[in-house]
Amino acid sequence: MAKLPPFRADHVGSLLRPAALLTARDDHANGRLSAEELRTAEDEAIRQVVAMQAEVGLNSATDGEFRRTSWHMDFIYRLGGISSAPDDAIKVRFENPGGVIEFTTAALHVDGPVRLRETIFADDFAFLADVAGGVVTPKLTIPSPSMVHYRGGPAALDPAVYPDEEQFWTDLSAAYKAQVAGVYELGCRYLQLDDTSLAYLNDPNQRAELTARGDDAEHQHLRYIRQINAAIADRPSDLRITTHMCRGNFRSSWAASGGYDFVAEALFSELAVDGFFLEYDDERSGSFAPLRFVPPGKNVVLGLVTTKRGALESKDDLKRRIEEASKYVPLDQLCLSPQCGFSSTVDGNALTYDEQVAKLALIVETAAEVWGD
Repeated sequence: MAKLPPFRADHVGSLLRPAALLTARDDHANGRLSAEELRTAEDEAIRQVVAMQAEVGLNSATDGEFRRTSWHMDFIYRLGGISSAPDDAIKVRFENPGGVIEFTTAALHVDGPVRLRETIFADDFAFLADVAGGVVTPKLTIPSPSMVHYRGGPAALDPAVYPDEEQFWTDLSAAYKAQVAGVYELGCRYLQLDDTSLAYLNDPNQRAELTARGDDAEHQHLRYIRQINAAIADRPSDLRITTHMCRGNFRSSWAASGGYDFVAEALFSELAVDGFFLEYDDERSGSFAPLRFVPPGKNVVLGLVTTKRGALESKDDLKRRIEEASKYVPLDQLCLSPQCGFSSTVDGNALTYDEQVAKLALIVETAAEVWGD
């Protein structure tokens, strides 16, 4: 099954930004570097990181999301009809073994009809594809349609634009459908929809917050599944689409907990993607039991290797956990990856470049020993 994406050994998307790139971004922000010079610095960093992914033995490569500040907002703000509302800040609470940190970001406001003005990340993907050069499969990661809604909910919609929320959903899925068609025309054959919302909804605390703001938290995952399906409907048969779900990933911290039980039956049986990247690096992720709902023909990419700390996992432990998961999903449908990206925001997680490379190499080695292909 894994001759096509997702591959036996794969990774989620974002990678630690090298120091030279961080310096270039800071210089650009402070007027010391032009946009063209920053682009040149990004190009060089991406060439190096694609080469690294090929060298460790991965079959796919991303650009590390090196041109982005955030895994999702850089995309969402480029959709027509969506703007940043900096005066209406949102604070997201993240936890880690040392305590609690807050991530503060501008709210988003849907103040016009949602539409795709141009294929987003078109130039970025074209550069990645050129650098990959047929050696590895270039993978593009974008936030799922759910993320446009989850951040602000109904309150983010201007009632003068969308008095009926159904029209918002119709327009949003149409915009995404146009994006899918646009990247396919550029040669993209491996597209990933990143979606924290479908994992967050397993957390009773998250559902309580949504209910408090007026959402139907008990059924919201069903709406999200329908809208993602509408966005990817009628896609070309050679375009492989996966989704990645985690419970938050900011500076080695998380925002939600809970197994996949609440969403599992609808998610795995109804979401029309080719594979599911699932966070499974610690007890917050729950058991493998929800995987019993995964139908034949779908891949599950087990995120058993954490990106939140540098200590390297035991290969024997990874094999044991893969065997445990195979009690619910046939081994031939399973793959292996990190639980999330290494740098979902430009800040990055608390580990080194060498530790990141070692984890990717461990995934490749373990997959080769488990599946032999």
